[in-house]
Parts: sequence; C-alpha cells; structure tokens
Amino acid sequence: MQFVFDLDGTICFRGKPLSEPIVEALDGLTRLGHSIVFASARPIRDLLPVLPSHMRGYAMVGGNGAFAAAEGRIVAAVRFDVRTAEAIVRLIRRYDADYLVDGTWDYSYSSRADHPIRGNLDPDGLARNLPLEQMTEMVKAVFLSSSDPDALREELGKLPVVLYRHGAEEIIDVSPGGADKWTGLQALNVKSGRFAAFGNDANDAPMFRQAFRSVCVGDHEELLALAAEHVPADERLIAERIRLLGEQLA
Repeated sequence: MQFVFDLDGTICFRGKPLSEPIVEALDGLTRLGHSIVFASARPIRDLLPVLPSHMRGYAMVGGNGAFAAAEGRIVAAVRFDVRTAEAIVRLIRRYDADYLVDGTWDYSYSSRADHPIRGNLDPDGLARNLPLEQMTEMVKAVFLSSSDPDALREELGKLPVVLYRHGAEEIIDVSPGGADKWTGLQALNVKSGRFAAFGNDANDAPMFRQAFRSVCVGDHEELLALAAEHVPADERLIAERIRLLGEQLA
C-alpha cells in the first residue's frame, strides 16, 4: 500500500524536521513493505530540509500539486501560463502585496524577515531569492498580506488558478488551474483507491476524495467530513496511528 503524507500540521510541526517518533513510524511502514509519498504545499526545495537524509529520495508532490519529484529530481511541474503570471504580478503591484513566488527551484520573496513563512523558506540555501522581474517562470504564488485582501481574492478568482486560504489568516496560496495534490499524485502514477492519506487542511481534500483510507489530523471541518479516521494533532498519537494503520493494511 502507498501512504501519502502532508507535512506541515500533519507530521511536521512548527517548521521543524520530522520528530523521532514520526520518523520511526514512517520507517516502520517501509519495513512492512509500504511505500511513502510526501504531498505538501511546500515546493520540493523546502520539503527536503525537514526530512531525514534517507527519505529525501522518496516520491514527493510539492506546491499543492504543481511539482512532482521522484528519486531526488523533479519529474513534472505545472506552470502558470504567461498571461496568468503577468496578471499575478500586476495584482502584487496593485494591492501592494507581500508575496512568495516560486519557480521550479528559485523564488522571489518580499515580506518581513520575521514572517512565520520565512523560517521555512529555503533554510539550507539551496536556491536564489531573485527580484520578481527576474523570475522567468512561475509555478506557485503565495500572497502573505495586501492593502485590500477581499478585493485581491475577488480579482484572483477571475484567473484560471486554484486558491487556498489558510484558516483565519490572510495568506492565499495560488496554484495553476488544474493543479492540486491529486493531480500531482497522478503524475507519480498513484492510483485512485490504492493509497492511504494523512492531511490537516483544505488543500488535502482532493487526495482524500481518492484515497482508500484517509486520516484527518486535527479538526479541519471540511477534511473531517471526508476522512475515515481522525487523530488529534499530537505527534505521538499520530505516530501510533501510522503504526497501527500500517499493520492493518500490510
């Protein structure tokens, strides 16, 4: 069985590397013959630092489905078309927005140094932080703040993109139209009804709908309605649920 794990808020907390109980639980899955896929809103570049070295070649979906990687290399990337990318840049300027724009590897970041997302951004210095006008491709955009969030969301909703808003925060994730975690998993040949999924937020819903078994970490209302199981956001309880489900599905 394949096991698909979101990272932040699911098995990774406060931006820190996977804890020892989580790593032990994941290693237990592989010993039972299961395979593991990580599926995150992070780009592949920012997935790697929170994983132990022996997991960095595992299959991965990044950028809410905009990236897919296997054996340490990106095998698929969905980019904004030129007109949509230009429209996003115009909205950044119009609404005086702080942002994170990702290319396939490099990025452009404009916000305060102590913003929570900054601590998770390229902590190993693997990429370049380029001026926005030097980004020759755009795979994902995150609006961190703006002068008029409601008007910004309305304008973004007119574009051929996928939007996710993070809880009560004004952070808006923007991915190319048609890109979500399930499309990213399909790029890795993951089959509907043949994997178990763990997640904690709205961007996990597309893969939950296709999973054989789904586990909601925490209390996200939309995911709870889709999930077969629920576990509190406690690392030891999550590790135990991973272990038990691995044994059940072996």
